[in-house]
Amino acid sequence: MLGRLARWLRVLGYDTAFDPDAGDWALIRRARSEGRMLLTRDRQLAARRGVSALLIEDEELAGQVRQVVETIGPSPTGAFKRCSVCNRRLAPLSREEARNRVPPHVYRTQQEFRLCPACGRVYWRGTHWEHMKEILEDWRDLTLPDDRGMMEASSTGNPTGSGEA
Repeated sequence: MLGRLARWLRVLGYDTAFDPDAGDWALIRRARSEGRMLLTRDRQLAARRGVSALLIEDEELAGQVRQVVETIGPSPTGAFKRCSVCNRRLAPLSREEARNRVPPHVYRTQQEFRLCPACGRVYWRGTHWEHMKEILEDWRDLTLPDDRGMMEASSTGNPTGSGEA
């Protein structure tokens, strides 16, 4: 129920796991074993003893992000540092290495690329990145994103999204 929030938390740089198919006990075990805070809209799950949980109150994404940032604080790594699909930290990718992994137009027009070492997606500053940057500007009071990362993606592997937000 918080998949969209999980993706945006990754964009903001938070280490965010997400598994929509996991049951309550699996989520609790994972949160405990990995030292995570469990984000949920389920009041009963949030009230369980022995797990650090945050009940997400707002139905709107901006309010959800605001609640997380106010509760946890800003991401220590900054925005655009993680794969928005599988959560791994992005690594620099040389322009030459990106040549056969991105569309020709992207290769001709972009200079900087990042690679997700887990799922193989390649990120760059394209139109999608600009749109996301505008959204982050609207949330400026929530966080000060570091925009040196990339946001357009080319999928060259299977998504490997995981865990709870």
